[in-house]
Amino acid sequence: MNDNNSLAHTKWNCKYHIVFAPKYRRKLFYGENRKEIGGILRQLSEWKGVKIVEAEVCPDHIHMQVEIPPKMSVAGYIGFLKGKSSLMIFQRHGNLKYKYGNRSFWCRGYYVDTAGKNTKKIAEYIQNQLKEDQLTDQMTLKEYMDPLAGNK
Repeated sequence: MNDNNSLAHTKWNCKYHIVFAPKYRRKLFYGENRKEIGGILRQLSEWKGVKIVEAEVCPDHIHMQVEIPPKMSVAGYIGFLKGKSSLMIFQRHGNLKYKYGNRSFWCRGYYVDTAGKNTKKIAEYIQNQLKEDQLTDQMTLKEYMDPLAGNK
């Protein structure tokens, strides 16, 4: 199996394991929001020419294994991905601005590691991460309601 990709004068195989979370690690990825946010991340990755090898949207964070071309920095890709997706999420869900002040949906930081020859192990880890999170669910945060919508 040949994992090498090519640009005009370059052969490359750059895979990264990336983990990032929403602000305050709110559990917003259940139900239809999960699919919609996943779709937004896929669309933005396609725009940048980044291939998503494996991804899992967990209740309070996201794992992605991606192939980023060497002409693009990891920090540049993550900055684009988190920035644009925040704008798209707030555009589609105006009520979230009460939970996330100043239109920043994601936490400031992220975790990144090179996949190297451990690509299959990392893909397995990402696939099993959601099951492990459900078994050891220890994050509970109080969700604040929209003050203008009233109590439902």
